[in-house]
Amino acid sequence: MATVTNKTRRPLRVPLPGGKTLHLGPGKSGQISSKNAEHAGVKKLVEDSAIEIIEDDARHTQGRGNAGTDRPSAGGHEPGRGSRRSGDR
Repeated sequence: MATVTNKTRRPLRVPLPGGKTLHLGPGKSGQISSKNAEHAGVKKLVEDSAIEIIEDDARHTQGRGNAGTDRPSAGGHEPGRGSRRSGDR
């Protein structure tokens, strides 16, 4: 997979093979397959510096704090801890 980031201040439509389109807002990111990153429409946007493509293999490093997930912590709350009240109060 590859991450595509919109580097402009306007929404973009990134044409993909098979008549599909990736819509990206200003500064937003999306994921496409590495095979789709070779599409002519995608390459043109990269050449125009409108988008940036980062292969996910380059983003992952060893020893990450969240065991390899990109999810943030639960804000100090452990799931499944403590009692939960239910019923009429």
